Amino acid sequence: MQAHSISSMAIGAAGMLGAQTRFDNSARRTATAPLDNLAEETVERIQAKTAFSANAAVVRTADDMTGTLLDILA
Repeated sequence: MQAHSISSMAIGAAGMLGAQTRFDNSARRTATAPLDNLAEETVERIQAKTAFSANAAVVRTADDMTGTLLDILA
């Protein structure tokens, strides 16, 4: 169970980083050409925010699982 929690944390953290990069890239594109694809970029940022939140939930759950495991083993 502990190996799964650690890999879940790594996967979640990587997902958060990817979502942050997507959001930043979209914001940068909007800043340089605000009216070119405003609707598409808005959707991209909403999707990136949702992905970040989902990955943060994975990290929180993995952390809770690790804490529970440590409590059981203590």
